[in-house]
Amino acid sequence: MARTKQNSERSTKQRQRVARKRGAMVFTQRNYLLLTLGLVMIVIGYVIMRMENEVDGFISLYVAPIILLAGYLEVIYAILWRAKETEPEAQEA
Repeated sequence: MARTKQNSERSTKQRQRVARKRGAMVFTQRNYLLLTLGLVMIVIGYVIMRMENEVDGFISLYVAPIILLAGYLEVIYAILWRAKETEPEAQEA
């Protein structure tokens, strides 16, 4: 009988945890910050490329594409980044 009570308490905790995860936001504040940083880098890269206004210029050929690549990689990282989840059961025990 004691095992049944423990199992039902565990399943209740698991259901509550799943319910909290369903209602949680997908992105955190850090995700939005990283995403904004990536978008700013992309805009800066295109602006720098346009400012030089030369096809064979050093900035247009080398600097701007590196900034653009870094910006796009930052956006991908911002989308994929997740905070590490802590186990509430491990903290209670």
